[in-house]
Amino acid sequence: MRRRPLDLRRPTRRRWSFFLSSLWAWIIVIGFGFLMLIILLSRDNREPRSDPSPYQMSTFTSIVEGLNVTDEMLSPYSFTRQLVEQISLAKAFIALAKENNNLQLVADLTTQIRHSQAFLSLLATDPSNVRTEQTEQAIRNMALLLFQAQQLHYDTASVITKFKGQIQSLEERSKTEADKSTKYGQIAAETLPKGLYCLGVRLTTEWFKNPALSNKFLAEGKHSSDELTSNSLHHFCIFSDNIMAVSVVVNSTTINSINPERIVFHLVTDEVNYLPMKAWFAMNSYKGATVEVQKVEDFSWLNASYVPVLKQLQDAETQSFYFSTNGQGATPIKFRNPKYLSMLNHLRFYIPEIYPDLEKVVFLDDDVVVQRDLSGLFTIDLHGNVMGAVETCMETFHRFHKYLNHSHPLIRAHFDPDACGWAFGMNVLDLREWRNKNVTGIYHYWQERNSDHTLWKLGTLPPGLLAFYGLVEPLDPKWHVLGLGYTNVDPKTIKEGAVLHYNGNLKPWLKIGMEKYKGLWDKYVDYSHPLLQQCLVH
Repeated sequence: MRRRPLDLRRPTRRRWSFFLSSLWAWIIVIGFGFLMLIILLSRDNREPRSDPSPYQMSTFTSIVEGLNVTDEMLSPYSFTRQLVEQISLAKAFIALAKENNNLQLVADLTTQIRHSQAFLSLLATDPSNVRTEQTEQAIRNMALLLFQAQQLHYDTASVITKFKGQIQSLEERSKTEADKSTKYGQIAAETLPKGLYCLGVRLTTEWFKNPALSNKFLAEGKHSSDELTSNSLHHFCIFSDNIMAVSVVVNSTTINSINPERIVFHLVTDEVNYLPMKAWFAMNSYKGATVEVQKVEDFSWLNASYVPVLKQLQDAETQSFYFSTNGQGATPIKFRNPKYLSMLNHLRFYIPEIYPDLEKVVFLDDDVVVQRDLSGLFTIDLHGNVMGAVETCMETFHRFHKYLNHSHPLIRAHFDPDACGWAFGMNVLDLREWRNKNVTGIYHYWQERNSDHTLWKLGTLPPGLLAFYGLVEPLDPKWHVLGLGYTNVDPKTIKEGAVLHYNGNLKPWLKIGMEKYKGLWDKYVDYSHPLLQQCLVH
Protein backbone atom coordinates (compact mmCIF):
# COMPACT_ATOMS: atom_id res chain seq x y z
CA MET A 1 0.00 0.00 0.00
CA ARG A 2 1.45 3.27 -0.99
CA ARG A 3 2.03 5.86 1.74
CA ARG A 4 0.66 9.41 1.58
CA PRO A 5 3.42 11.94 0.93
CA LEU A 6 4.50 14.07 3.89
CA ASP A 7 2.81 17.55 3.94
CA LEU A 8 5.27 20.10 5.35
CA ARG A 9 2.83 23.04 5.17
CA ARG A 10 1.40 24.57 8.47
CA PRO A 11 -2.25 24.10 8.72
CA THR A 12 -4.30 27.16 7.92
CA ARG A 13 -6.17 27.05 11.27
CA ARG A 14 -2.93 27.19 13.28
CA ARG A 15 -1.74 30.28 11.38
CA TRP A 16 -5.00 32.07 12.14
CA SER A 17 -4.74 31.28 15.86
CA PHE A 18 -1.25 32.75 16.01
CA PHE A 19 -2.45 35.87 14.26
CA LEU A 20 -5.26 36.37 16.77
CA SER A 21 -2.98 35.97 19.80
CA SER A 22 -0.56 38.52 18.38
CA LEU A 23 -3.37 40.93 17.71
CA TRP A 24 -4.65 40.66 21.30
CA ALA A 25 -1.16 41.25 22.67
CA TRP A 26 -0.82 44.46 20.66
CA ILE A 27 -4.25 45.57 21.73
CA ILE A 28 -3.32 45.06 25.42
CA VAL A 29 -0.02 46.93 25.02
CA ILE A 30 -1.67 49.82 23.19
CA GLY A 31 -4.51 49.94 25.77
CA PHE A 32 -2.11 49.97 28.67
CA GLY A 33 -0.12 52.76 27.06
CA PHE A 34 -3.29 54.71 26.38
CA LEU A 35 -4.34 54.25 30.01
CA MET A 36 -1.00 55.53 31.26
CA LEU A 37 -1.28 58.53 28.94
CA ILE A 38 -4.70 59.33 30.38
CA ILE A 39 -3.37 59.08 33.94
CA LEU A 40 -0.47 61.37 33.16
CA LEU A 41 -2.70 63.89 31.46
CA SER A 42 -5.16 63.82 34.34
CA ARG A 43 -2.32 64.59 36.79
CA ASP A 44 -1.17 67.47 34.68
CA ASN A 45 -4.70 68.87 34.43
CA ARG A 46 -5.55 68.38 38.13
CA GLU A 47 -6.59 71.56 39.97
CA PRO A 48 -3.78 73.15 41.97
CA ARG A 49 -3.98 73.10 45.81
CA SER A 50 -6.18 75.86 47.07
CA ASP A 51 -4.62 78.74 48.95
CA PRO A 52 -5.41 79.25 52.65
CA SER A 53 -8.65 81.06 53.32
CA PRO A 54 -8.58 84.71 54.43
CA TYR A 55 -9.70 83.57 57.89
CA GLN A 56 -6.79 81.11 58.14
CA MET A 57 -4.36 83.80 56.98
CA SER A 58 -5.71 86.35 59.47
CA THR A 59 -5.54 83.81 62.30
CA PHE A 60 -1.98 82.89 61.37
CA THR A 61 -1.03 86.56 61.16
CA SER A 62 -2.56 87.34 64.56
CA ILE A 63 -0.71 84.42 66.15
CA VAL A 64 2.58 85.54 64.62
CA GLU A 65 2.03 89.12 65.77
CA GLY A 66 1.06 87.93 69.24
CA LEU A 67 4.23 85.87 69.54
CA ASN A 68 6.44 88.63 68.16
CA VAL A 69 8.22 86.33 65.68
CA THR A 70 9.37 86.73 62.09
CA ASP A 71 9.10 84.55 58.96
CA GLU A 72 12.78 83.80 59.33
CA MET A 73 12.27 82.37 62.79
CA LEU A 74 9.40 80.19 61.55
CA SER A 75 11.34 78.76 58.64
CA PRO A 76 12.45 75.10 59.06
CA TYR A 77 15.81 76.05 57.54
CA SER A 78 16.31 79.15 59.67
CA PHE A 79 19.64 79.69 61.41
CA THR A 80 17.96 82.34 63.56
CA ARG A 81 15.42 79.90 64.97
CA GLN A 82 18.11 77.35 65.77
CA LEU A 83 20.22 79.93 67.57
CA VAL A 84 17.27 81.20 69.59
CA GLU A 85 16.29 77.69 70.68
CA GLN A 86 19.88 76.87 71.62
CA ILE A 87 20.19 80.04 73.68
CA SER A 88 16.99 79.24 75.61
CA LEU A 89 18.18 75.70 76.35
CA ALA A 90 21.63 76.97 77.34
CA LYS A 91 20.11 79.37 79.87
CA ALA A 92 18.22 76.49 81.47
CA PHE A 93 21.44 74.47 81.71
CA ILE A 94 23.22 77.47 83.26
CA ALA A 95 20.65 77.52 86.07
CA LEU A 96 21.17 73.81 86.68
CA ALA A 97 24.94 74.11 86.50
CA LYS A 98 24.92 76.91 89.09
CA GLU A 99 22.96 74.75 91.49
CA ASN A 100 25.55 71.99 91.04
CA ASN A 101 28.42 74.50 91.41
CA ASN A 102 29.81 73.69 87.92
CA LEU A 103 31.24 77.15 87.33
CA GLN A 104 33.33 76.14 84.32
CA LEU A 105 30.29 74.98 82.39
CA VAL A 106 28.46 78.15 83.42
CA ALA A 107 31.30 80.27 82.03
CA ASP A 108 31.50 78.29 78.76
CA LEU A 109 27.75 78.45 78.17
CA THR A 110 27.64 82.16 79.02
CA THR A 111 30.43 82.92 76.55
CA GLN A 112 28.79 80.89 73.80
CA ILE A 113 25.44 82.55 74.45
CA ARG A 114 27.10 85.95 73.90
CA HIS A 115 28.60 84.73 70.61
CA SER A 116 25.23 83.39 69.46
CA GLN A 117 23.52 86.62 70.45
CA ALA A 118 26.11 88.56 68.45
CA PHE A 119 25.31 86.46 65.39
CA LEU A 120 21.62 87.03 65.93
CA SER A 121 22.23 90.76 66.03
CA LEU A 122 24.21 90.63 62.78
CA LEU A 123 21.58 88.45 61.10
CA ALA A 124 18.94 91.03 62.01
CA THR A 125 20.87 94.17 61.08
CA ASP A 126 23.27 93.19 58.26
CA PRO A 127 22.77 89.58 57.12
CA SER A 128 24.92 90.11 54.00
CA ASN A 129 28.08 90.33 56.13
CA VAL A 130 27.41 87.01 57.86
CA ARG A 131 28.72 83.94 56.12
CA THR A 132 26.84 80.69 56.32
CA GLU A 133 29.98 78.91 57.52
CA GLN A 134 30.25 81.26 60.50
CA THR A 135 26.65 80.70 61.55
CA GLU A 136 26.94 76.94 61.16
CA GLN A 137 30.10 76.97 63.26
CA ALA A 138 28.35 78.92 66.02
CA ILE A 139 25.45 76.42 66.01
CA ARG A 140 27.89 73.48 66.16
CA ASN A 141 29.83 75.04 69.04
CA MET A 142 26.69 75.61 71.05
CA ALA A 143 25.43 72.11 70.24
CA LEU A 144 28.70 70.67 71.50
CA LEU A 145 28.34 72.48 74.83
CA LEU A 146 24.70 71.39 75.16
CA PHE A 147 25.66 67.75 74.58
CA GLN A 148 28.42 68.18 77.12
CA ALA A 149 25.86 69.45 79.63
CA GLN A 150 23.70 66.42 78.96
CA GLN A 151 26.68 64.14 79.54
CA LEU A 152 27.16 65.83 82.93
CA HIS A 153 23.85 64.34 84.11
CA TYR A 154 21.77 67.23 82.82
CA ASP A 155 19.76 64.98 80.56
CA THR A 156 16.02 65.46 80.08
CA ALA A 157 15.03 63.04 82.84
CA SER A 158 17.34 64.77 85.31
CA VAL A 159 16.04 68.18 84.30
CA ILE A 160 12.43 67.07 84.79
CA THR A 161 13.26 65.56 88.16
CA LYS A 162 15.09 68.72 89.18
CA PHE A 163 12.22 70.95 88.11
CA LYS A 164 9.73 68.74 89.96
CA GLY A 165 11.80 69.16 93.09
CA GLN A 166 11.91 72.92 92.61
CA ILE A 167 8.14 73.07 92.04
CA GLN A 168 7.53 71.03 95.18
CA SER A 169 9.86 73.29 97.14
CA LEU A 170 8.06 76.39 95.85
CA GLU A 171 4.67 74.87 96.72
CA GLU A 172 5.85 74.17 100.26
CA ARG A 173 7.18 77.71 100.60
CA SER A 174 3.93 79.10 99.21
CA LYS A 175 1.93 77.05 101.71
CA THR A 176 4.16 78.25 104.54
CA GLU A 177 3.73 81.86 103.50
CA ALA A 178 -0.04 81.40 103.17
CA ASP A 179 -0.16 79.94 106.67
CA LYS A 180 1.85 82.89 107.97
CA SER A 181 -0.46 85.32 106.20
CA THR A 182 -3.50 83.62 107.74
CA LYS A 183 -1.87 83.63 111.16
CA TYR A 184 -0.85 87.27 111.08
CA GLY A 185 -4.17 88.30 109.55
CA GLN A 186 -5.99 86.47 112.33
CA ILE A 187 -3.82 88.10 114.97
CA ALA A 188 -4.46 91.52 113.43
CA ALA A 189 -8.20 90.84 113.41
CA GLU A 190 -8.22 89.75 117.05
CA THR A 191 -6.04 92.56 118.38
CA LEU A 192 -7.72 95.67 119.72
CA PRO A 193 -6.11 98.80 118.20
CA LYS A 194 -4.19 100.80 120.78
CA GLY A 195 -6.40 103.83 120.12
CA LEU A 196 -9.51 101.91 121.19
CA TYR A 197 -7.67 100.46 124.19
CA CYS A 198 -6.68 103.99 125.15
CA LEU A 199 -10.32 105.05 124.81
CA GLY A 200 -11.43 102.38 127.27
CA VAL A 201 -8.82 103.44 129.81
CA ARG A 202 -9.71 107.14 129.55
CA LEU A 203 -13.43 106.42 129.80
CA THR A 204 -12.84 104.40 132.97
CA THR A 205 -10.83 107.26 134.42
CA GLU A 206 -13.53 109.71 133.41
CA TRP A 207 -16.22 107.60 135.09
CA PHE A 208 -14.46 107.66 138.46
CA LYS A 209 -13.25 111.23 138.12
CA ASN A 210 -16.63 112.67 137.14
CA PRO A 211 -19.49 111.57 139.47
CA ALA A 212 -21.95 113.45 137.26
CA LEU A 213 -21.65 110.71 134.67
CA SER A 214 -22.71 107.93 137.01
CA ASN A 215 -25.49 110.10 138.44
CA LYS A 216 -26.76 110.87 134.94
CA PHE A 217 -26.73 107.22 133.96
CA LEU A 218 -28.60 106.22 137.11
CA ALA A 219 -31.20 108.94 136.59
CA GLU A 220 -31.79 107.92 132.99
CA GLY A 221 -32.02 104.28 134.06
CA LYS A 222 -34.77 105.02 136.55
CA HIS A 223 -36.59 107.22 134.04
CA SER A 224 -36.53 104.55 131.34
CA SER A 225 -37.30 101.47 133.46
CA ASP A 226 -40.78 101.21 131.94
CA GLU A 227 -39.45 101.71 128.45
CA LEU A 228 -37.04 98.79 128.84
CA THR A 229 -39.95 96.35 129.05
CA SER A 230 -42.55 98.09 126.87
CA ASN A 231 -43.52 95.96 123.85
CA SER A 232 -44.89 99.04 122.07
CA LEU A 233 -41.32 100.22 121.45
CA HIS A 234 -38.63 98.92 119.10
CA HIS A 235 -36.05 96.88 120.99
CA PHE A 236 -32.54 96.15 119.67
CA CYS A 237 -29.99 93.99 121.49
CA ILE A 238 -26.21 94.13 120.92
CA PHE A 239 -23.62 91.98 122.73
CA SER A 240 -20.08 93.31 122.43
CA ASP A 241 -16.88 94.39 124.18
CA ASN A 242 -16.03 96.97 121.49
CA ILE A 243 -17.17 100.43 122.60
CA MET A 244 -16.56 102.19 119.31
CA ALA A 245 -18.24 99.50 117.22
CA VAL A 246 -21.36 99.53 119.42
CA SER A 247 -21.41 103.32 119.28
CA VAL A 248 -21.49 103.20 115.46
CA VAL A 249 -24.37 100.70 115.47
CA VAL A 250 -26.39 102.85 117.89
CA ASN A 251 -25.54 106.11 116.15
CA SER A 252 -26.29 104.86 112.62
CA THR A 253 -29.58 103.30 113.75
CA THR A 254 -30.86 106.44 115.43
CA ILE A 255 -29.69 108.86 112.72
CA ASN A 256 -31.54 106.89 110.04
CA SER A 257 -34.62 106.22 112.15
CA ILE A 258 -37.90 108.03 111.53
CA ASN A 259 -38.78 107.84 115.26
CA PRO A 260 -35.52 107.42 117.20
CA GLU A 261 -37.27 108.23 120.52
CA ARG A 262 -39.15 104.91 120.18
CA ILE A 263 -35.92 102.90 120.02
CA VAL A 264 -34.49 101.00 123.00
CA PHE A 265 -30.97 99.54 122.87
CA HIS A 266 -30.09 96.66 125.19
CA LEU A 267 -26.29 96.43 125.39
CA VAL A 268 -24.43 93.63 127.14
CA THR A 269 -20.66 93.72 127.59
CA ASP A 270 -18.08 92.17 129.92
CA GLU A 271 -16.65 93.27 133.27
CA VAL A 272 -13.65 95.03 131.71
CA ASN A 273 -15.69 97.22 129.37
CA TYR A 274 -18.76 97.71 131.55
CA LEU A 275 -17.79 101.07 133.12
CA PRO A 276 -16.21 102.51 129.93
CA MET A 277 -19.35 101.54 127.99
CA LYS A 278 -21.60 103.24 130.56
CA ALA A 279 -19.38 106.33 130.58
CA TRP A 280 -19.45 106.64 126.79
CA PHE A 281 -23.24 106.43 126.50
CA ALA A 282 -23.68 108.79 129.47
CA MET A 283 -21.43 111.36 127.76
CA ASN A 284 -23.22 111.15 124.39
CA SER A 285 -26.85 111.41 123.35
CA TYR A 286 -28.51 109.56 120.50
CA LYS A 287 -31.57 111.56 119.42
CA GLY A 288 -33.70 110.50 122.38
CA ALA A 289 -33.11 106.75 122.10
CA THR A 290 -32.91 104.73 125.32
CA VAL A 291 -29.69 102.82 126.04
CA GLU A 292 -29.35 100.10 128.65
CA VAL A 293 -25.91 98.67 129.52
CA GLN A 294 -25.45 95.37 131.37
CA LYS A 295 -22.54 93.02 131.98
CA VAL A 296 -22.62 89.31 131.31
CA GLU A 297 -21.09 88.54 134.71
CA ASP A 298 -24.32 89.70 136.39
CA PHE A 299 -26.23 86.82 134.79
CA SER A 300 -25.50 84.32 137.53
CA TRP A 301 -27.71 81.69 135.91
CA LEU A 302 -25.22 81.48 133.03
CA ASN A 303 -22.96 78.88 134.61
CA ALA A 304 -21.34 75.58 133.68
CA SER A 305 -24.24 73.55 135.08
CA TYR A 306 -26.63 75.20 132.60
CA VAL A 307 -24.54 76.35 129.64
CA PRO A 308 -22.89 73.51 127.63
CA VAL A 309 -20.19 75.81 126.22
CA LEU A 310 -19.01 76.81 129.70
CA LYS A 311 -19.05 73.19 130.80
CA GLN A 312 -17.01 72.10 127.78
CA LEU A 313 -14.40 74.79 128.43
CA GLN A 314 -13.59 73.00 131.69
CA ASP A 315 -12.78 69.84 129.72
CA ALA A 316 -9.10 69.15 128.99
CA GLU A 317 -9.77 68.00 125.42
CA THR A 318 -11.72 71.16 124.61
CA GLN A 319 -8.95 73.30 126.07
CA SER A 320 -6.43 71.40 123.96
CA PHE A 321 -8.60 71.84 120.85
CA TYR A 322 -8.81 75.60 121.22
CA PHE A 323 -5.46 76.43 122.80
CA SER A 324 -2.94 73.86 121.49
CA THR A 325 -0.23 75.47 119.38
CA ASN A 326 2.45 72.80 119.05
CA GLY A 327 2.67 69.49 117.27
CA GLN A 328 0.88 68.02 114.29
CA GLY A 329 -2.40 67.91 116.18
CA ALA A 330 -2.43 71.67 116.75
CA THR A 331 -5.76 73.28 115.93
CA PRO A 332 -5.65 75.79 113.03
CA ILE A 333 -5.45 79.35 114.29
CA LYS A 334 -8.82 80.34 112.81
CA PHE A 335 -10.47 77.83 115.16
CA ARG A 336 -8.73 79.41 118.14
CA ASN A 337 -10.25 82.85 117.78
CA PRO A 338 -11.22 84.02 121.30
CA LYS A 339 -14.61 85.22 120.07
CA TYR A 340 -15.72 81.62 119.60
CA LEU A 341 -15.16 81.02 123.31
CA SER A 342 -16.61 84.32 124.52
CA MET A 343 -19.92 84.08 126.30
CA LEU A 344 -20.85 87.35 124.62
CA ASN A 345 -20.83 85.46 121.32
CA HIS A 346 -23.10 82.68 122.62
CA LEU A 347 -25.40 85.06 124.49
CA ARG A 348 -27.65 85.30 121.42
CA PHE A 349 -29.09 81.87 122.29
CA TYR A 350 -30.36 83.15 125.65
CA ILE A 351 -32.17 86.34 124.58
CA PRO A 352 -35.64 85.24 125.89
CA GLU A 353 -34.13 84.59 129.32
CA ILE A 354 -32.22 87.88 129.40
CA TYR A 355 -35.34 89.84 128.44
CA PRO A 356 -38.26 87.81 129.83
CA ASP A 357 -40.81 90.62 129.40
CA LEU A 358 -40.12 91.30 125.72
CA GLU A 359 -42.02 89.73 122.83
CA LYS A 360 -40.06 90.88 119.77
CA VAL A 361 -36.50 92.15 119.37
CA VAL A 362 -34.00 92.73 116.58
CA PHE A 363 -30.54 91.29 117.17
CA LEU A 364 -27.63 93.28 115.71
CA ASP A 365 -23.94 92.34 115.57
CA ASP A 366 -21.42 95.02 116.51
CA ASP A 367 -19.83 95.01 113.03
CA VAL A 368 -22.82 96.41 111.16
CA VAL A 369 -23.81 99.86 109.94
CA VAL A 370 -27.46 100.83 109.61
CA GLN A 371 -28.35 103.15 106.74
CA ARG A 372 -32.16 102.80 106.57
CA ASP A 373 -35.05 103.06 109.02
CA LEU A 374 -35.54 99.64 110.65
CA SER A 375 -39.01 100.12 112.09
CA GLY A 376 -40.43 98.00 109.27
CA LEU A 377 -38.72 94.93 110.73
CA PHE A 378 -41.12 94.97 113.69
CA THR A 379 -44.19 94.67 111.44
CA ILE A 380 -42.95 91.71 109.39
CA ASP A 381 -45.15 88.62 109.68
CA LEU A 382 -42.90 85.65 110.51
CA HIS A 383 -45.78 83.18 109.87
CA GLY A 384 -45.29 81.35 113.14
CA ASN A 385 -41.51 81.10 112.77
CA VAL A 386 -39.08 82.11 115.48
CA MET A 387 -36.58 84.09 113.41
CA GLY A 388 -36.55 86.31 110.37
CA ALA A 389 -33.19 86.23 108.55
CA VAL A 390 -31.67 86.80 105.13
CA GLU A 391 -30.80 83.56 103.38
CA THR A 392 -27.26 83.27 102.07
CA CYS A 393 -27.32 80.31 99.70
CA MET A 394 -28.32 82.21 96.58
CA GLU A 395 -25.05 84.05 96.00
CA THR A 396 -21.49 83.47 97.22
CA PHE A 397 -22.41 81.89 100.54
CA HIS A 398 -23.16 78.32 101.41
CA ARG A 399 -25.69 75.67 102.28
CA PHE A 400 -25.82 73.41 105.33
CA HIS A 401 -23.19 70.97 104.09
CA LYS A 402 -20.61 73.76 104.08
CA TYR A 403 -21.03 74.38 107.79
CA LEU A 404 -21.84 70.92 109.18
CA ASN A 405 -20.22 67.49 109.03
CA HIS A 406 -22.78 65.55 106.98
CA SER A 407 -20.66 62.41 107.15
CA HIS A 408 -21.74 62.18 110.79
CA PRO A 409 -24.82 59.91 111.05
CA LEU A 410 -26.56 62.25 113.51
CA ILE A 411 -26.35 65.20 111.13
CA ARG A 412 -27.11 63.09 108.07
CA ALA A 413 -30.26 61.67 109.67
CA HIS A 414 -31.83 64.99 110.69
CA PHE A 415 -30.75 67.70 108.21
CA ASP A 416 -30.86 68.27 104.47
CA PRO A 417 -27.32 69.01 103.27
CA ASP A 418 -28.71 71.36 100.60
CA ALA A 419 -30.89 73.31 103.01
CA CYS A 420 -30.41 77.05 102.61
CA GLY A 421 -28.25 78.74 105.20
CA TRP A 422 -28.84 82.18 106.65
CA ALA A 423 -26.77 84.82 108.44
CA PHE A 424 -26.50 86.15 111.96
CA GLY A 425 -25.94 89.90 112.24
CA MET A 426 -29.43 91.30 111.71
CA ASN A 427 -32.19 88.99 112.87
CA VAL A 428 -35.83 89.57 113.82
CA LEU A 429 -36.77 87.38 116.80
CA ASP A 430 -40.26 86.45 117.99
CA LEU A 431 -39.51 85.63 121.63
CA ARG A 432 -42.96 84.17 122.28
CA GLU A 433 -42.49 81.55 119.57
CA TRP A 434 -38.92 81.03 120.80
CA ARG A 435 -40.18 80.14 124.26
CA ASN A 436 -42.98 77.96 122.91
CA LYS A 437 -40.64 75.95 120.71
CA ASN A 438 -37.84 75.83 123.32
CA VAL A 439 -35.12 76.87 120.87
CA THR A 440 -32.59 77.32 123.68
CA GLY A 441 -33.18 73.69 124.71
CA ILE A 442 -32.60 72.56 121.11
CA TYR A 443 -29.37 74.58 121.07
CA HIS A 444 -28.24 72.86 124.29
CA TYR A 445 -29.03 69.44 122.81
CA TRP A 446 -26.77 69.92 119.78
CA GLN A 447 -24.06 71.76 121.69
CA GLU A 448 -23.76 68.84 124.12
CA ARG A 449 -23.45 66.36 121.25
CA ASN A 450 -20.67 68.36 119.71
CA SER A 451 -18.40 68.06 122.74
CA ASP A 452 -15.90 66.17 120.56
CA HIS A 453 -16.16 68.77 117.74
CA THR A 454 -17.25 66.19 115.17
CA LEU A 455 -20.55 67.86 114.17
CA TRP A 456 -18.96 71.25 113.40
CA LYS A 457 -15.69 72.95 114.17
CA LEU A 458 -16.26 76.52 115.25
CA GLY A 459 -18.57 79.48 115.62
CA THR A 460 -22.16 80.13 116.58
CA LEU A 461 -23.69 79.84 113.12
CA PRO A 462 -23.56 76.01 112.85
CA PRO A 463 -25.42 75.43 116.15
CA GLY A 464 -27.74 78.27 115.14
CA LEU A 465 -28.56 76.48 111.88
CA LEU A 466 -29.44 73.36 113.88
CA ALA A 467 -31.39 75.11 116.66
CA PHE A 468 -33.50 77.20 114.25
CA TYR A 469 -33.88 74.51 111.58
CA GLY A 470 -37.34 74.87 110.03
CA LEU A 471 -38.07 77.95 112.16
CA VAL A 472 -36.65 80.72 109.95
CA GLU A 473 -38.67 83.13 107.82
CA PRO A 474 -36.66 84.41 104.81
CA LEU A 475 -36.34 88.20 104.62
CA ASP A 476 -35.74 90.47 101.66
CA PRO A 477 -31.94 90.48 101.02
CA LYS A 478 -31.98 94.29 101.06
CA TRP A 479 -32.50 94.18 104.81
CA HIS A 480 -29.06 92.64 105.40
CA VAL A 481 -26.09 93.02 103.02
CA LEU A 482 -23.09 90.85 103.87
CA GLY A 483 -19.47 90.60 102.79
CA LEU A 484 -18.00 94.05 103.46
CA GLY A 485 -15.35 92.54 105.73
CA TYR A 486 -13.79 90.12 103.28
CA THR A 487 -14.99 90.47 99.67
CA ASN A 488 -16.21 92.86 96.99
CA VAL A 489 -19.89 93.77 97.09
CA ASP A 490 -21.94 95.26 94.27
CA PRO A 491 -22.19 99.06 94.84
CA LYS A 492 -25.88 99.00 93.91
CA THR A 493 -26.53 96.34 96.54
CA ILE A 494 -24.69 98.44 99.13
CA LYS A 495 -26.67 101.53 98.21
CA GLU A 496 -29.99 99.71 98.56
CA GLY A 497 -29.06 97.83 101.75
CA ALA A 498 -30.63 98.67 105.09
CA VAL A 499 -27.94 97.00 107.23
CA LEU A 500 -24.36 96.61 105.98
CA HIS A 501 -22.43 93.80 107.63
CA TYR A 502 -18.61 93.79 107.84
CA ASN A 503 -18.48 90.04 108.47
CA GLY A 504 -14.97 88.68 108.07
CA ASN A 505 -11.58 89.72 109.44
CA LEU A 506 -11.33 93.08 107.67
CA LYS A 507 -13.25 95.13 110.20
CA PRO A 508 -13.61 98.86 109.49
CA TRP A 509 -11.93 99.91 112.77
CA LEU A 510 -8.77 97.93 111.90
CA LYS A 511 -5.92 99.04 109.67
CA ILE A 512 -6.41 95.89 107.60
CA GLY A 513 -10.01 96.90 106.84
CA MET A 514 -11.03 97.42 103.22
CA GLU A 515 -10.48 101.11 102.48
CA LYS A 516 -13.32 101.41 99.98
CA TYR A 517 -15.86 100.41 102.63
CA LYS A 518 -14.39 102.26 105.63
CA GLY A 519 -16.12 105.51 104.69
CA LEU A 520 -19.54 103.95 105.21
CA TRP A 521 -18.54 103.24 108.81
CA ASP A 522 -16.44 106.36 109.47
CA LYS A 523 -19.27 108.80 108.82
CA TYR A 524 -20.96 107.61 112.02
CA VAL A 525 -17.86 108.27 114.16
CA ASP A 526 -17.35 111.73 115.61
CA TYR A 527 -13.58 111.99 115.29
CA SER A 528 -13.72 115.50 116.76
CA HIS A 529 -14.68 114.03 120.14
CA PRO A 530 -12.01 115.10 122.72
CA LEU A 531 -11.37 111.56 123.97
CA LEU A 532 -10.94 110.21 120.43
CA GLN A 533 -8.47 112.97 119.64
CA GLN A 534 -6.54 112.32 122.86
CA CYS A 535 -6.28 108.63 121.92
CA LEU A 536 -5.39 109.44 118.29
CA VAL A 537 -8.36 107.50 117.00
CA HIS A 538 -8.73 108.34 113.32
